[in-house]
Amino acid sequence: MDDTQNGVQIGENRFISKTTILSHLKTYNLYYEGQNLQLRHREEEGELIVEGLLNIFWGLRRPIRLQMQDDHERIRPPPSSTSWHSGCNLDSQGSPNSTDGQQTPQQTPPTVEVTPPVPEGNGVMEEQAEEDNESSAQLLRTKSDAGVLRRGQRRSPSDQRKIRRHRFSINGHFYNHKTAVFTPAYGSVTNVRINSCMTTPQVLRVLLNKFKIENSPDDFALYLVHASGERVKLKRSDFPLVLRIIQGPCEQVCKLFLMEEDLGEEVTYDVAQYIKFEMPVLQSFITKLKEEEDREVQKLRRRYNYLRCIIEKQLGCLPEGATCM
Repeated sequence: MDDTQNGVQIGENRFISKTTILSHLKTYNLYYEGQNLQLRHREEEGELIVEGLLNIFWGLRRPIRLQMQDDHERIRPPPSSTSWHSGCNLDSQGSPNSTDGQQTPQQTPPTVEVTPPVPEGNGVMEEQAEEDNESSAQLLRTKSDAGVLRRGQRRSPSDQRKIRRHRFSINGHFYNHKTAVFTPAYGSVTNVRINSCMTTPQVLRVLLNKFKIENSPDDFALYLVHASGERVKLKRSDFPLVLRIIQGPCEQVCKLFLMEEDLGEEVTYDVAQYIKFEMPVLQSFITKLKEEEDREVQKLRRRYNYLRCIIEKQLGCLPEGATCM
C-alpha cells in the first residue's frame, strides 16, 4: 500500500519507490551530462513525473507505409490560361486611344518579359522533378521501391531553409510518393519526447505520428534487448521511460527496439546464454545432454526391472487358491 501511494508505477500492479527512481535518474543524467538526452523531473500533486527524450532503435523486418502527402504541404495550382507565362498576347489588352475618340496621353508601357508557352505535360513533369530533387532521400534503406537516390546539386540557402522546414524525417529520409513504402535500416536510432506517465501504446502512437507512419500502433511492440541476447517484450500497461531509467543509461548494455507485434520473439536469460556460442560448441552441449538422458533412462529401466522381479517372486510364494486382499 505504501509503494502504491508513494511510489512510481512501472507496470500493472508494479511500483518502485521514489527514492530508488531518483537514484537511477541521477546516474542517468550524469551519464548524459551535457547532452539533450538528460531527463527532467517534477512533482504534481505528490506524483513524480519524469520527461525528456527517449532513444528507440528500429528493428523492423517488414516495410512501413508513410503518408503520401504532408498535412502542411502546399499544393501548387496548375498553370493558368490567363497567366503571362502562358503565352497570352499583351498587345491585345487595350488600345492607347479611348472609345470616345479623345486622344489620351501616351504612357510608356511597363517592360514585361514574356516567356514562350510551355506544354502543360512537360511543366508538370519538370515541377515534379524539382520537388523530387528537393526531397531526395539520404537514408540507406534495406528495402525500398525507390532504391538509393543520388544527392542533388548544391542548393541555394533559400532552398536549404525550405528543406529544413519540411516535416520530420527518419535519419534524413524525406518523404515523397516514390519512397512512401520502405524499411528503416536495422539498428538505426531515433528519439521521441515522452514522460513517465505514458504507457507503451501511447509511446508507439507518438513515434508513428512523428514520422507520419500510417500503420496502426497495434502492429508494433517495444522490446528491451540486452547485450547478452535476452529480449523482453514490454506489456501494454508498462511505462517505457521508467523502465529505461531502471535499466540504466548505457545503450551498449540494453537498448529499446521497435519491432513487429507478430514477428518479435522474447528470449529468456537462460536461452540467451547459448545464443552467442558457435555451432560446434552447441553441438557438443547437445551430445552431452543426450548422453545424460540415456544414463537416466537406463537407470529407470534397471529400477523398474528390479521392482518387477520382486513382485513376481512374491506372487510365486503365494499358496495355490489364495487370493490377494
